[in-house]
Amino acid sequence: MQSKLPNIGTTIFTVMSNLATTHNAINLSQGFPDYPISPLLIEAVHKAMLDGFNQYAPMIGLPLLREALAQKVNTLYHANISADTEITITPGATYAIYTAFTSLLHAGDEVIVLEPAYDSYIPNIEVNGAKAICVPLSYPDYSVNWQLVREAISPKTKAIIINSPHNPTGYVWTKEDMLMLDEITRDTHIYIISDEVYEHLTFDEKPHESVLKYPSLFARSLVIYSFGKVFHATGWKMGYCIAPTEIMKEFRKIHQFLSFSCNTPMQIALANFLQYPKEYLSLPTFFEQKRNLFLNYMKDLPFTIHQKTSGSYFQLCGYEKINDMPDKEFAIWLTKEYGVATIPMSAFNHDGRDDKLIRFCFAKKDETIEAAMEKLREICSE
Repeated sequence: MQSKLPNIGTTIFTVMSNLATTHNAINLSQGFPDYPISPLLIEAVHKAMLDGFNQYAPMIGLPLLREALAQKVNTLYHANISADTEITITPGATYAIYTAFTSLLHAGDEVIVLEPAYDSYIPNIEVNGAKAICVPLSYPDYSVNWQLVREAISPKTKAIIINSPHNPTGYVWTKEDMLMLDEITRDTHIYIISDEVYEHLTFDEKPHESVLKYPSLFARSLVIYSFGKVFHATGWKMGYCIAPTEIMKEFRKIHQFLSFSCNTPMQIALANFLQYPKEYLSLPTFFEQKRNLFLNYMKDLPFTIHQKTSGSYFQLCGYEKINDMPDKEFAIWLTKEYGVATIPMSAFNHDGRDDKLIRFCFAKKDETIEAAMEKLREICSE
């Protein structure tokens, strides 16, 4: 058959996680925690099942959950969002990103992608018959070069996808970034897809600048969130999208024929769990401590920290002091020889650009991080 994605194979996340399993390595590659989720959340799902909430939820999501989310974003971002017409519950954030693209794009459209970028963006664009216009972020802090963004805009530009806190680099957008985005796209027909799945994972007292804080930006945006990243339950594949009513109508047209609805007992549980805001408001401190623990261990290892991560649960490290392998070869070598799996940064660039960097995930138990560092110390003895 003729492939819609002829140049796409198995994702690097699957490759490295499988390699970690095969070699019994500590998996610091794929972005998922190895510690348990809240017992209260598990209990809430169990109770919802026992109470009979096991059939289809409404296509747009349970009212109880959408209302809890509307209250949450109003409190955090002072955004008055309609629970009925502007929020849709989805089976994960990656699904929501695909649905957002599909609701917007037509053959021949262009989408600006800031690279390095989460690896689902470009395939999502191309499978819809559109073209990704890739703009490099500024090394080593991976801030946005707004002049390059301006130059990338053409009459065919339908959307820009942004991501803050940024995966894989950990860059956190500033207020100045948001104002520049607003200036560049104001009075145009360009939509914004804002991937904000790490909204609560910002460090060093840096605020998360959500699109929802900027009414003129939100007016042309689809904003994507993840329950899995917030509540340490990535395997649940639960997320949501927020967009203005007219844009959300188009999103829901696609959504109703992709999944129709999402896991009902989990929606009940999440709605109840959102009544405990401390669970997500404490995340910056929780993950900053893990970042600092990781960085403290790395000081004694032959890796280079070019820029300390400001958000997400990833840290980039250079390995030029160890060898000069291409980054994918190095990541495979590190997994096989030293038992620690990472992600090569070239996987986040459409052209395979290799800056000799690998991405570590530190959303792990402290003892997991310590065990991984013990393995990496063996490099120093050779």
